[in-house]
Amino acid sequence: MSMEAQAAAMGAERLGPQVDSGRGWVVVGATVLSTFTLFGVTYSFSAFFSAMADQFGSGKGATALMFGFTIFFLFVLSLPAGRFADRLGARPVVLFGAASLGLGLLATSVVDSLWLGYVTYGFGVGVGVACAYVPMVTQVSGWFERRRAVALGIAVSGIGLGTLLVPPLAASLIEDHGWRWTYRVFAVVSVAALLVVAALAKRPPQLMGQAPLDLRAVLARPLFRQLYVAALLMSLALFVPFVFLAAYAEDHGIRESTAATLVSFLGLGSLAGRLVLGLFAGRLGVLRLYVGCFAVLALSFVLWAVSGGAFGVLAAFAVVMGVAYGGYVALSPAVMAELFGLAGLGAVLGASYTAGGIGGLLGPPLAGWLIDVTGSYMPAILAAIALASAGTLLLHRAIAGQRQAKA
Repeated sequence: MSMEAQAAAMGAERLGPQVDSGRGWVVVGATVLSTFTLFGVTYSFSAFFSAMADQFGSGKGATALMFGFTIFFLFVLSLPAGRFADRLGARPVVLFGAASLGLGLLATSVVDSLWLGYVTYGFGVGVGVACAYVPMVTQVSGWFERRRAVALGIAVSGIGLGTLLVPPLAASLIEDHGWRWTYRVFAVVSVAALLVVAALAKRPPQLMGQAPLDLRAVLARPLFRQLYVAALLMSLALFVPFVFLAAYAEDHGIRESTAATLVSFLGLGSLAGRLVLGLFAGRLGVLRLYVGCFAVLALSFVLWAVSGGAFGVLAAFAVVMGVAYGGYVALSPAVMAELFGLAGLGAVLGASYTAGGIGGLLGPPLAGWLIDVTGSYMPAILAAIALASAGTLLLHRAIAGQRQAKA
């Protein structure tokens, strides 16, 4: 038996017989349902984008800010959600999230102005996703030792499934019944799904003799700060296609229903990335694979820049970006666990996710502003390439420094 396998076995013994057991896989299944519901709703915003902009007579930048607020609250509130889950378990936090998500969607279905949508959708949905995402993903990390990367990849595959299936469903419902009625349907179905998730949530076994987390000490480490800035730079670019890719295709003469499938291609690639890349984590190393996902994300935007509006190239961009994005999200908890330990992982992961919140808040609205001002998508795409590339270089430098420190 290799030294790595012996270390994993010893870790599993310390955690107890339930680790890597069937009970953990039940939690994985609940997390798949949670992530499918949460991100299916969130990333279907592209299907609502044009209808809501027409309804409120708003520009692309102003309408995109609704999505930006959602991503901001989703990730920024992941820190308190993670800390509450560390203390209380995931179940009460998920139940609170279900209430916030349902009420937010119902309230959005009756708003008569865009600024009210910023509150009902941006805050209501953002809080709901924060409370039901990080607590469940953190639980999966605690239930596994030997197969953590694989379990996490499967657990967050719901994000890819949701992105694949829900946006075209939303587009069809909007076409037949309007965007307001569609949000009401989403509210009922989402709450029902999260009630099932809460019922299946169970706190993982605890490490024996584990010291309590000093979150301030973790946040003060140069390594954490470098990872944080790298994630922020990447996030400023990452969420732009989720808002504008379908609109870009429509502006280049592609039918609305066909353009909406591009977000599904993102979901398809994301699903593949989450399920497949985790299998290579043991062979290539979690950290090396994580840097690779950043690099492919940055390079994928070049396909968008040279597409000229051709659907085939846009679909290729969506799939490639989705694979890298899926791997990035799936590996993030495992990276944080490897670098900073399992103690207080919910708080550490939540703190790191606030970078995504800031990027999600600023990235799409700034891209929309560039599009409105210049009358072209190209400046926004080029800015995304530059930001994603800078994030990749910084991450590579941080990981290389960590390896040298251990050598």
